[in-house]
Amino acid sequence: MLGFLEKLTLAPGGIGWDDLSAVRAAGVSDAAVEDAIYVCAFFNIIDRVADALGFTVPSPEDFARRAGRFLEEGYL
Repeated sequence: MLGFLEKLTLAPGGIGWDDLSAVRAAGVSDAAVEDAIYVCAFFNIIDRVADALGFTVPSPEDFARRAGRFLEEGYL
């Protein structure tokens, strides 16, 4: 499934029935494939918006420093 999603992200025009057949042969249900495609699409959209707006990812140290507050107050 991850290989399928990588190809879907990097070369969507190259996705074909053979790719889907390989995922199905690995035991992934059609419903799971559909769910994975939705999640992949959502993350790709968010990633592109973040890149376009110049978002930065905090460092691991910043995440660690803020973790306690997030646990107490939540993310809102």
